[in-house]
Amino acid sequence: MQGYYVHESSYIDEDVEIGAGTRIWHFCHIQKGARIGENCSFGQNVNISSNVKIGNGVKVQNNVSIYEGVELEDFVFCGPSMVFTNDLTPRAKYPKGTEGYKKTLVKEGASIGANATIVCGHTIGRCAMIAAGAVVTKDVPDYALMAGVPARQIGWVNERGDISYERINTHENG
Repeated sequence: MQGYYVHESSYIDEDVEIGAGTRIWHFCHIQKGARIGENCSFGQNVNISSNVKIGNGVKVQNNVSIYEGVELEDFVFCGPSMVFTNDLTPRAKYPKGTEGYKKTLVKEGASIGANATIVCGHTIGRCAMIAAGAVVTKDVPDYALMAGVPARQIGWVNERGDISYERINTHENG
């Protein structure tokens, strides 16, 4: 018994680890060397590239590709059709390969809204919230609420996602 669910239309390459309770829905592809934690959910048409590390309790909505060089810690939320990059200056004729990829880290509890873009080489802080359509071009502090193009901080959020436009007690659950 494998302990996780994979829809019959999805492909799982060899040398992939998938934690118990994880659900992988229609038309997904999990590539060689990917490591996925427990109790994750991957919506339709999700691609997890080679050697990507994903923590426990992560939810990835439809049409998201998580490219090599991206790491998602526990309880990260990736909204529909949001985008990660892994190369700041891509050229089809001169691919850099793995060595040229810039690392991106999304820390525990962070949420990224629909159609947002995360430019590679940055860290999204713990429990930060990226608004739909935002373009992140620099590191994001813990608990920051980011919006716009390029994204700028417009407020704060707590662990539950409650918004404040003044600094809040980030360790407060209520």
